[in-house]
Amino acid sequence: MSTEPRFLVDPYKEWVGKEAIPVHEGFGLDLLELDVAPWPRLEAKGAFAHLTGRGDFVDMQVIEIAPGGRTAPQRHLYEEVVYVLAGRGSTSVESPSGERHSFEWQTGSLFAIPLNGSYRHYNGSGAEPARIVAVTDLPLILNVFRDEDFIWNNPRAFPDRFGGGRQFRGDGTFLPMRPGRHMWETNFVPDLRTFELKEWKARGAGGSNIMFVLADGTMHAHMSEMPVGTYKKGHRHGADFHVFAVTGEGYSLYWWEGEKELRRFDWKRGCVFAPADRLFHQHFNASPEPARYLAVAFGGLRYPTVADKRATFMGMDVSVKEGGRQIEYEDEDPRIRRIYEDELRKRGIPSRMDAVFQPA
Repeated sequence: MSTEPRFLVDPYKEWVGKEAIPVHEGFGLDLLELDVAPWPRLEAKGAFAHLTGRGDFVDMQVIEIAPGGRTAPQRHLYEEVVYVLAGRGSTSVESPSGERHSFEWQTGSLFAIPLNGSYRHYNGSGAEPARIVAVTDLPLILNVFRDEDFIWNNPRAFPDRFGGGRQFRGDGTFLPMRPGRHMWETNFVPDLRTFELKEWKARGAGGSNIMFVLADGTMHAHMSEMPVGTYKKGHRHGADFHVFAVTGEGYSLYWWEGEKELRRFDWKRGCVFAPADRLFHQHFNASPEPARYLAVAFGGLRYPTVADKRATFMGMDVSVKEGGRQIEYEDEDPRIRRIYEDELRKRGIPSRMDAVFQPA
């Protein structure tokens, strides 16, 4: 046994090293193009995707299931939100009472595994692999408890997390709040590409959104849409928001407060990025169709959990000049509009921003 003192230990990173599958890093990644390798724990292929702005709470686990294949049965004391990148299949979840719920998913589906529920994923195609990504709070849980047996072999049941069986069928409950905070409570969304969103004028340019409450969990998810020829207002928040392109294509600009350089990340379906803590960023639709994106993070509108996440949800459509997290159009760097108009001209797409805001 080593007598050397241990310090600055990260149990999660140590565990990742033992799993011996690829680890991909960067500001943003194309998850459909990532290399994966056999992952004995899941009896499927997998990889970790660690983004620069992932923060201390969450990770991404990319899982590829072979044609006609299935994952090994899983159960764990951390939450996960699953987004289907490609393919079709099904998932079977067993409740604490022994009742089984099965639901079929496809490209664009979103679902959550209730805390410590037993589950298994199945590829419904005999010809094509299925690729999904799970955003989880494993880094937080593993770094706090430092006990793998406690996390993966814990008999504790959480029956309240399962909800009714209809929530595994794609049904849900709309919880009206106010624009930007309307919620849909469920465990499974069959297709994010067609899900009905609610108008959110304060966020800019005729956009819309919905907040998801999945399996009554602590993990957060929301989806927003930008109409053709428009872009969102600049904003910032804490780390760990993972932003997935669902439909359309475009780009996001990002910069630190007081910084002159505007950096850019181009995205399309399958891409994801995570802005760092307090990094200003702004999303632009550059396609001839509405662009939707999904954001997944730790701490949601129902259970913010940490003070910064509570402040984000309170101030996400409030001007920074009033103590909020948003830059209004009239206060943005003039270069931002020019860059966007130039991009649309290259693509032959008319801008609709004059109908929203005309610079002085």
